[in-house]
Amino acid sequence: MSPIPSVAALLANAALPFETARAMPPAVYTCPDFLAREQDAIFARDWIMLGRAARLAQPGDHLTAEVAGRPILVVRGRDGRLRALSNVCLHRMSTLLDGDGNAARIVCPYHAWTYDLDGSLVAAPAMHGNAAFRRACNRLPEYRCEEWLGWIMVSLDPAAPPVATALSEVEGLIADYGLEAYTETFRETHVWDTNWKILAENFMESYHLPRCHAGTIGRLSKLEEMDCPPGLPAFNYHTILKDDSLKIALAHPSNTRMQGDRRRTTFLLAVYPSMLVTLTPGYFWYLSLLPQGPGQVRIVFGGGMAPEFVGSPDARTHFDQLKTLLDKVNVEDRLCTERVYRGVSSPGAVAGHLSHLERPNYDFARYLAARLAPSTAP
Repeated sequence: MSPIPSVAALLANAALPFETARAMPPAVYTCPDFLAREQDAIFARDWIMLGRAARLAQPGDHLTAEVAGRPILVVRGRDGRLRALSNVCLHRMSTLLDGDGNAARIVCPYHAWTYDLDGSLVAAPAMHGNAAFRRACNRLPEYRCEEWLGWIMVSLDPAAPPVATALSEVEGLIADYGLEAYTETFRETHVWDTNWKILAENFMESYHLPRCHAGTIGRLSKLEEMDCPPGLPAFNYHTILKDDSLKIALAHPSNTRMQGDRRRTTFLLAVYPSMLVTLTPGYFWYLSLLPQGPGQVRIVFGGGMAPEFVGSPDARTHFDQLKTLLDKVNVEDRLCTERVYRGVSSPGAVAGHLSHLERPNYDFARYLAARLAPSTAP
């Protein structure tokens, strides 16, 4: 495989010790060949989060996405299983479903070839004149799909280890939160004009909060109290201890799972490559990032509450107020991350040294380097 200069630049960057580390080189964000390598070596191999499994509760409930250039649909079958299927018709290769919804069957909008929820072809109009056609031989390709802590996780790699194995350290870190029982109350999709890694890095560090979020949460952000421990191979994280100014961020009085400071600890989890979760004892919100080009990212943005808060009218009011705040924070993040992409795209852009508060960004760069090194590339 021909070497890609931007990959070589990343490998050199990631080889530096953290004490002298720099931000990733500009071409890592802007080079189409780099993104193509990412799609093949990362998004086509690792586990990708597409949302909460409870959203697809009934047979026929589905969502669609494009992972590593492959249109896929995730659908709840009549047998209760979630399946990730190719979203491309086996006839003239039209995509089949758009967006989210419910469908008793999967009907191609072009020629009405019809598939059952398990991907088997059940109808193909006007095909009796083709002697080679066999309906029973046609079935939509299926990809790996597992439910993990309430999440829909998809991998295009048939050899990928089970998600619970790959992410066991994440599960152990937050076991007492009982995340699998949290209820999603909103889910949205957005497209921003920035590179997916710029948005991921923005989530991973809180160094930007005082300035980028000066109009919202910045005034509450104290740089001297931020702690960024070294990351692990599959993820990085940092934690914040919340006070009682937002009750829904703390464990509910009826929550007996959590003890001591854990009852007010917020985790900011970045599960590689693109699953970003803020988890508190009372609520959560998340981003799932799918690149649509070097300068564009599709974002699934959702969140909800811990089970102890779901039935409380006061909690819902507090969460609605929180969602209003999150929307304002997202506007600020969009402005900041789109500015960064415009900057890294300029001919004179030079990557500067990292702060000690950007340790997660350094660990993320090393994860990317390990996945994209020639010895591990497909």
